[in-house]
Amino acid sequence: MRIISGKYGKRRFDVPSHIKARPTTDFARENLFNVLSNMIDFDGVNALDLFAGTGAISFELLSRGCAKVVCVENYPVQYNFIRKVMQQLHDENLIPIKGDVFKFVPTCKEKFDLIFADPPYNLPNFGTIPELILNSGLLNPGGIFIIEHSKSYDFSMLPGFDQKRTYGSVNFSIFSPDSEPAEKEEGKDDEQY
Repeated sequence: MRIISGKYGKRRFDVPSHIKARPTTDFARENLFNVLSNMIDFDGVNALDLFAGTGAISFELLSRGCAKVVCVENYPVQYNFIRKVMQQLHDENLIPIKGDVFKFVPTCKEKFDLIFADPPYNLPNFGTIPELILNSGLLNPGGIFIIEHSKSYDFSMLPGFDQKRTYGSVNFSIFSPDSEPAEKEEGKDDEQY
């Protein structure tokens, strides 16, 4: 796993071989953060990373100046890996939580400026996640929510949908409920090979 940019940019960490996650590719992550950089100033942002996996998104957010990143991961191998990297970075602005996202969301009392979710693509109730997050009250006014998903899903009809970005087989639907939707060109995406 490589942190792409920011204060920890270019740092690499060996991911355990028996990890039960599908990490977001470097290519997709780099392009997503290029898009987000035009939407939000990461300095001082409170972020939430759901289904954190290897923590790649969490560490990228920390590296770029987020004040606090809460990451939720249920599987022990991934959770322990996140804690190990956190200790190597000596960064106390990351709060790893070992737990089930579906139990965490309704009980969390904190609000966030940016929420990222990367659920397993084969999760039975995958399609309900955007509405769960958008209706949870976890997003601050003006906040951004991103879900990573396969091409099987189309969330463009949900309230607050702003744009979809595609990088190879990775799709990101981006929601900014308090903003006007970005102008979209029909059939246009960001695929590059």
